[in-house]
Amino acid sequence: MNAFLNDSFRWIRRYVSLPLLLVVAYVVFIAFFNENSYFKSMEYQEQIDALKAEIKENNDTMAYYRRLNQNLASDPAELERVVREHYHMQRPGEDVYVFE
Repeated sequence: MNAFLNDSFRWIRRYVSLPLLLVVAYVVFIAFFNENSYFKSMEYQEQIDALKAEIKENNDTMAYYRRLNQNLASDPAELERVVREHYHMQRPGEDVYVFE
């Protein structure tokens, strides 16, 4: 056991120096514990991807409502359909049954 420790100590003194330890410690600090670390970068990238998906969904919704608004302004039949479906309006003498 003592020979093993002596051999290990000699190997460490031969190949590991103080500047090497400082460089390794600095790289580890930058890679894992800094505010710009790899893990933070991955977390930020996930947030960016989620926000991009939300932007795409909102743009699709906005395009749908723009088309609907344009159709409502130009087509009276579409206006009547939307009013009847969403607001349960009826013509005089007409019965409306709502199923949900």
